[in-house]
Amino acid sequence: MVVSTVNKLSSIDAAYLAGLIDGEGTVTLTRVHRNRQRGLVVAISNTERGILDHVREVVGGGTITNKRRSKEHHTPSFVYHLSDRRALNLLEQISPFMKSHKAARSQLVLKEYLTLTPRNGRYSPALLKRREAFVKQFFDIRPAEETGRPRPLL
Repeated sequence: MVVSTVNKLSSIDAAYLAGLIDGEGTVTLTRVHRNRQRGLVVAISNTERGILDHVREVVGGGTITNKRRSKEHHTPSFVYHLSDRRALNLLEQISPFMKSHKAARSQLVLKEYLTLTPRNGRYSPALLKRREAFVKQFFDIRPAEETGRPRPLL
């Protein structure tokens, strides 16, 4: 059985992880299979494997993979990846410390994700319509530099 929670974080660890995700990470919805709905993913990319090992230890789960180098002279880099309900549990703990557009995405996910994501994967037409609106709203939250709108103060 997969555990759907992560470790309880200290406020220092939560703030540190929020900073890493704000700067080097992503909060997104992604498809694992073509015919399934998008699932929540929190990821952090970094060239220092030790930082990501520390994240995995503090969080109590997740995976670390190697990123493929496009050129031989590029520094090797890695990605920490946490998905679905464990990612949601992590966001519950770190979102108060986030400052980028990812904070707004996190708040939307925390508010809507569970009610719009049935565990059995079966969607009624009405729920599917609400889910599609949620996904659109989620991806409409982008960095201020990309949208030309000032970033709201958090």
